[in-house]
Amino acid sequence: MKNRWYIHIIIIFLLSSCSSSSSDNDYVPTQNTPTPSPLDIPQVFEDNIIAPIIPTDNPQTVEGVALGKKLFFDPILSVDFTQACASCHLPQNAFTDSNTFSTGVNGDLGIRNSMPLFNLAWNYDENFFWDGRAFRLEHQALQPVTDPTEMANTWSEVVTRLNNHEEYPDLFKAAFGNQNITKELTTKAIAQFERTLISANSKFDQYLLGQATLTTQEQNGLNIFMDEDRGDCFHCHGNPNNPLWTDNAFHNNGLDTTFSDNGLGQITGDPADNGKFKSPSLRNLAYTAPYMHDGRFSTLDEVINHYSEGLQDSPTIDPLMKKVDQGGVQLSNQDKADLKAFLLTLSDPSFINNPNFSNQ
Repeated sequence: MKNRWYIHIIIIFLLSSCSSSSSDNDYVPTQNTPTPSPLDIPQVFEDNIIAPIIPTDNPQTVEGVALGKKLFFDPILSVDFTQACASCHLPQNAFTDSNTFSTGVNGDLGIRNSMPLFNLAWNYDENFFWDGRAFRLEHQALQPVTDPTEMANTWSEVVTRLNNHEEYPDLFKAAFGNQNITKELTTKAIAQFERTLISANSKFDQYLLGQATLTTQEQNGLNIFMDEDRGDCFHCHGNPNNPLWTDNAFHNNGLDTTFSDNGLGQITGDPADNGKFKSPSLRNLAYTAPYMHDGRFSTLDEVINHYSEGLQDSPTIDPLMKKVDQGGVQLSNQDKADLKAFLLTLSDPSFINNPNFSNQ
């Protein structure tokens, strides 16, 4: 009996040791647990709009953002190692391209102007591109890699390159744990970085916070913007209570009578959507020329002239273009100048100069 008692004690001791050893082994992966990095939400957003969209399957982390930033600026994604995301989305241009159409790896031109990238986490409908063809930011990042006029690569080739790279396997492990590198994880990282591209420090933002004063001309420009009988801009582009300065919806804003590019209609197949394109934000207009989906206007003055006297009627013209029969809202030269002065208060120099957003 005595020997059996000793045997039981030894067995219990061994089991306890195994349990302790197992617990120590289980703890190892926590050393690679990504560090949460919630978005720094600006006060003007906190005060006026609902929380940003952060997917539960792709939370913001320090390691994920760092990986996404490296990928965003790395031409490894393109077939010939010459094009990065940042080739068409330049920080100094509020992450758009100053060219009318961006040039791809083979010298081919796209058919649309590159969209600026900022405040993407507040795109509540999560429809991306001028025509809304991508749902979720993670899916948006998939398409340029394989587009023959952009990076012209394959995702299988990209994944192979990343796996064989001297740095990326460790960076992916730090960001996502012991998972295989995939296109889905690659675009998740890029999306995490893109969600950090927040612009909310313009003169008008400072005005809303009581930290700046508008000039008389800028204040009059705001009044024109909000006046349905003059600028009538706020329906599609927001107001001081919607600091995104876009509704993120799709409109035919009277650019053409017929369409060579059907925009949203090309995606939905509904003729009633032909000629509709996403309303861009009015933030950072000082840096994002040329304007419109096809970059047809090289100056802000041309844009204002379009809405003043250049509207073109078509079967799908947006009802908000109420004065299309008159060619537009018919602003005076002084009204145009004042409206332009206000619009420029929405530009944020700290955004385009933020070292966190540049390839450093």
